[in-house]
Amino acid sequence: MKINNKSNKSFQNKPMSEINVTPLVDVMLVLLIIFMITAPLLTTGVSVDLPTTESQALPGQDEPLTITINKSAEIFIGDNKVKAETLAIKLNAIAGLKKQSRIFIRADEELSYGEVMELMSLITNAGYNKVALLTKQKL
Repeated sequence: MKINNKSNKSFQNKPMSEINVTPLVDVMLVLLIIFMITAPLLTTGVSVDLPTTESQALPGQDEPLTITINKSAEIFIGDNKVKAETLAIKLNAIAGLKKQSRIFIRADEELSYGEVMELMSLITNAGYNKVALLTKQKL
């Protein structure tokens, strides 16, 4: 019996048309682990020491706007520093005509009560009535 060599050679020269997904899965798992580790580190912009209380979270569907005041009494909307005089203008530019937007205040625990209340009065005088203070939960 003679084997046809032509057919064997043509079979060996065909390119393989399968994709090896093992390296792709390995890379994706490594990226997933990296993002899982770094994501919690990116959540806070301005560093403040919030006071600790036993309060519960406020319910709501809309994304609140967060205003931070640090121990140097500097005011931040998100990560952007703003002056107290221009706070109302910036809030109106961000929230637009939606005066029912929720605003959360992150205030350093070393600030005096008067400084926090001054910030709250600036916000309420701009027409925003849903203002809340953020705290850390007691364990």
